[in-house]
Amino acid sequence: MSIFYGTGVAMVTPFLEDLSVDYNALEKTIEHLIAGKVDYIVVMGTTAESATLTAEEKQEIFEFTAKITNNRVPLMAGIGGNNTAEIVDAVSKFDLPGYKAVLSVVPYYNKPNQEGIYQHYKAVAEASKLPILLYNVPGRTGVTMSAETTLRLANNVKNILGVKEASGNFDIFNEIAAHKPKGFLLISGDDPVTLPMIALGASGIISVIGNAIPAQLSAMVRKCLEGDFKGAQSAHYSFLAFTYLCFAEGNPAGVKAGMKNLGICEDNLRLPLVKVTEATRSKIKIEINKITA
Repeated sequence: MSIFYGTGVAMVTPFLEDLSVDYNALEKTIEHLIAGKVDYIVVMGTTAESATLTAEEKQEIFEFTAKITNNRVPLMAGIGGNNTAEIVDAVSKFDLPGYKAVLSVVPYYNKPNQEGIYQHYKAVAEASKLPILLYNVPGRTGVTMSAETTLRLANNVKNILGVKEASGNFDIFNEIAAHKPKGFLLISGDDPVTLPMIALGASGIISVIGNAIPAQLSAMVRKCLEGDFKGAQSAHYSFLAFTYLCFAEGNPAGVKAGMKNLGICEDNLRLPLVKVTEATRSKIKIEINKITA
């Protein structure tokens, strides 16, 4: 699935003051990402505040994004949860033009063991019309998918294209990179480790900060994939302060503050998330102005 090499962005959901979906700002966001030369867009990931969107809103956003994108970049649909039967049903019915894969998170809250994670993904992959990208993010799910389980899925279950790794654990990254089958994608799920992960053999990033700075991030990732890590270092370091600020008071509060500063969308969020403090907002403005100067 070479279409998922490079820079993917887990797209935000802009909201109006009344917290309804701001479709004008969503279109502006899509155009901003495409103009920034991202390689693909992930719709309804964590950064989209998908946990606070209704099923009807999600479907409308899936359809709207496909319409506006119009096959200019591939789309990936975030469809995950902790009820396997529900996710199996959802992926079996999902069929929209432009979507080339499904991103599905490790089941959260239930805290399944490794066999439960394996069987969950096996059932989802077998039901899905589209290839499945695994998503390991223990900071949100409460459970870590081991490298052994990822590799077992990679080798034994058809229709799994790779893994978005956001465990922060380089032992896991190394094990997957060293032993994954040919063509299985290892994708960074954390902006600050994109450069070192690509050096290990990762195929790119599914980014949060790319919502605000797609052109700058995409350029850095391209250098990394070309093997020019020294040339990518200055950009890598220039993004760090902004990245940390984006997560200092929760995601996507930080990156939405940055996008508001750029005039892309407002920084409204649905509870239980709230806007960043003015102190953090001021720091974000300083950093993003440096990056986009």
